[in-house]
Amino acid sequence: MPLKSDKRLTQAERTEISDNRMLEAAVSLIVDYGPSATSLKEIGLRAGYSRGLAGQRFGSKDKLFAFVLRQVGENWLGQLNQATRNLTGLTAIHTALDEHYKFCVEAPIQVRAFYTLWFESVNAGSELTEIIGNIHKRRHADVKNWMLMDQTVGDDLKSRADDIAGQFCASVIGIVYSWLASPDDLGEIRSLHENLKNTMSLLIQAKGET
Repeated sequence: MPLKSDKRLTQAERTEISDNRMLEAAVSLIVDYGPSATSLKEIGLRAGYSRGLAGQRFGSKDKLFAFVLRQVGENWLGQLNQATRNLTGLTAIHTALDEHYKFCVEAPIQVRAFYTLWFESVNAGSELTEIIGNIHKRRHADVKNWMLMDQTVGDDLKSRADDIAGQFCASVIGIVYSWLASPDDLGEIRSLHENLKNTMSLLIQAKGET
């Protein structure tokens, strides 16, 4: 089926295209220059539009950054949900870590922009803080639920699922911070993901035996 010309696109289609272009522009500017030096004007220009379009579309940098967090977060969540569907326990945890590393490799610019906003905005007291908090809570809840739904996990271990989820989330954040400091060292980041898989295995098995 031939693609529609610009004149035949609906308003919704034109909005989706412009949003995708501005997402790509915002992500690249955040990674290249940091959030504080990223302006709505530059986002509009890099996306190929007028310097005022991003301001008209989002109204403020916080709104634009919230859009970036939501879009990248939804992309990651879709990939994670598909990979971990019907999985529980250690299998789900290991698969989630494999998918996290895969996302870093396949969409490194998006992931770096996402976590740059995460670290720089966590204490911003704005809409971004709420979004980041919700993402963190969702990640914690997923790990906890994987433990609780695993029929092979004993009651004693399930009673500690909240602690295990907290350790997992803290470790992933540490891995990401290390990657942002050395973005070209994917071998080290791969090793850190594998080490966390081993740590979670030992943690869960040790707790399961007590």
